Amino acid sequence: MRVAIVGCGLIGRKRLQALGREDRMVVAVDAARERAEALAGESPGSEAAEDWRAAVERTDVDAVLVATTNEWLAPVTLAAIRAGKHVLVEKPGARSSAELEPLLSAAAKAGVCVQAGFNHRYHPAVQKAREIFDSGALGSPMFVRGRYGHGGRLGYEREWRAQPEISGGGELLDQGVHLIDLAAWFLGRFVQIHGFSHTYFWNMRVEDNGFLLLRTAADQVAFLHASCTEWKNLFSFEIYGRRGKLHIEGLGGSYGVERLSYYRMLPEMGPPETTSWEYPGADVSWRREFEAFRECIGQGKAPMAGLPEALAALQIVEKVYQESAK
Repeated sequence: MRVAIVGCGLIGRKRLQALGREDRMVVAVDAARERAEALAGESPGSEAAEDWRAAVERTDVDAVLVATTNEWLAPVTLAAIRAGKHVLVEKPGARSSAELEPLLSAAAKAGVCVQAGFNHRYHPAVQKAREIFDSGALGSPMFVRGRYGHGGRLGYEREWRAQPEISGGGELLDQGVHLIDLAAWFLGRFVQIHGFSHTYFWNMRVEDNGFLLLRTAADQVAFLHASCTEWKNLFSFEIYGRRGKLHIEGLGGSYGVERLSYYRMLPEMGPPETTSWEYPGADVSWRREFEAFRECIGQGKAPMAGLPEALAALQIVEKVYQESAK
């Protein structure tokens, strides 16, 4: 597959590294020419460009990978869809649900695959957890508990994520949507949404902490916390059923070794039977996500995490913002 990568920062580089051997980047696009040239230099035969509009129209591009800052996610994706390209767009997909909604009808009309970049679904611990969950081993699901956070860095309050005109929001739109997406993937649609977002530490106009309490029609609950005042980087996601529990922790690197623990309740209760798996080494979620994207295109099926999932996550974030503003 021939791709254009729009946005040549950290995520754009991850997208390039995740391409398969049979895929190639045709053009690297960034408003900063030097970044585009640097990424193009990592892929022999590719070009560097600053004009994303011309890039998505190219006849030698099959798919567009959108890895820009949030204010450009929806415009670039919409233009690519209208040009008949398949798209993998970084989460959250847009700054708001109003920006994202036109993409759904456009994608349906164009008949293209548009996948949202919820790469956490493709971490091996999460995939293994889903396998166990789908087997019914946990029994009826009851609730999930998720925590995800980092501690920022010097100057964090001056980065683009701290500027609502660019980002659309704070930590809930950054790491929080990953927690929301995973919770919905395991429990289903949430019909009651409550939460609170607040800025405790960083001197910025977006929240540095978000707290959510979400409930399904079957009274299954997700309680989630996303934070950029988590001074030691943390990822923890627990899934509770009537017969056991799954605990995913770590994402590699500064988040610690990726690990899944399965706690199986015994008939006599008491301490559960525990089985654990560890996944050291490089983060393979980006490559697996791209493989899934390519498979959806090849088979003509809807992606596991697409625009409807991105829209649902954005609507939850917006409801929490509205509730917090009262």
